Amino acid sequence: MALGFLGGFKLTLQHLTRPRVTRQYPDEKMPKQPRQHGRHVLNRYEDGMEKCIGCELCAGVCPADCIYVRGLDNPPDHPVSPGERYGYVYEINYLRCIHCDLCVEACPTEAITETKLFEFSFTNRSDAIYTKKELLVGDDGPSARYVSMKHQDCAEIGVESVHEELPGDISQAQLEAVVRSVSANPDGDALLIQLPLPKHLNEERALLAVDPD
Repeated sequence: MALGFLGGFKLTLQHLTRPRVTRQYPDEKMPKQPRQHGRHVLNRYEDGMEKCIGCELCAGVCPADCIYVRGLDNPPDHPVSPGERYGYVYEINYLRCIHCDLCVEACPTEAITETKLFEFSFTNRSDAIYTKKELLVGDDGPSARYVSMKHQDCAEIGVESVHEELPGDISQAQLEAVVRSVSANPDGDALLIQLPLPKHLNEERALLAVDPD
């Protein structure tokens, strides 16, 4: 009986001598893979027009049926996209999404892409449905809901949060200077940089400008 009892702990005892794989998240994070699938964004052209043409191919190919799209004809006076139609309604239900990336592959205009952002959560089911307002890259950033939820989380635990919105044409040097200045503030405990950044900015250089202490 004693040998049988000890035999049940064989695997446990073997792991006691192995190196630990646990990381102290969020202070210590795993490196992100080059093709990591995270939160979606709807992209624009350089002139500001939306890339989505409301073709609904992404919704049709989605195996989880989590995308809902409705297209409308472009207004002749103020077209939203270069095509005849644009995505009037665009919703993604993240309770269903499996991040398979099939929607990205199916899109003919590269309107929808997946970022490497995975740190987002919901407090109720309705918050899990991201609309076009939250997904579309614009002047307010592609993750307005994510930012507002962070403010709400801070308020609930009694922590003051400050949101600093930078111009879209900011240079790399200016961005890194702001990041260094904010992270060096002794009154600050944490710094969030909202990704993805505009294409002319280097995300890795911006993150390296954060003071680790």
